[in-house]
Amino acid sequence: MSADSPWLTSLVRDIADYPTPGVTFRDITPLLGDGPAFARSVTELCDRFAGAQIDRVLGMEARGFIVAAPIAVALGAGFVPVRKAGKLPWAVVREEYSLEYGKDKLEMHRDAIHPGEQILVIDDVLATGGTAAATCRLVEELGGVVVGLGFLIEIGGLGGRERLGERHIESLARY
Repeated sequence: MSADSPWLTSLVRDIADYPTPGVTFRDITPLLGDGPAFARSVTELCDRFAGAQIDRVLGMEARGFIVAAPIAVALGAGFVPVRKAGKLPWAVVREEYSLEYGKDKLEMHRDAIHPGEQILVIDDVLATGGTAAATCRLVEELGGVVVGLGFLIEIGGLGGRERLGERHIESLARY
């Protein structure tokens, strides 16, 4: 467990063997249910990107929405949901990516980002980095510039940080 943010990790519930045997799921719902700690999480992630010009904050389905939306409000930026395929009602861009157990697709509306806009990508957990990397590719396809990625927690040893290359990555706690 991380020693850098014990206030946060004390509110993350570990669920053994979920979704498959040998995997420990990091459940953030206790953190979300603690108003002061949730507010602190939002504030600390905002602080990590305080010097950046940010036009839009992207959150990935579904827990990423919960964290990204209040960050967008706090930064005075727009919020863009990045959804699983088939959930958005209008013209989309789509990116397929690999998971540990197969493939999946992410989508966002074609008009969600305009060329040159500065984008902050937010999610609850950085693990293998597949979802975050696919989201960055969607941003770049639309001409946006990823200024950084922020996560509540990061699980080391799964290659997520490496998969995202030289991007500015901030995590509040690491496992």
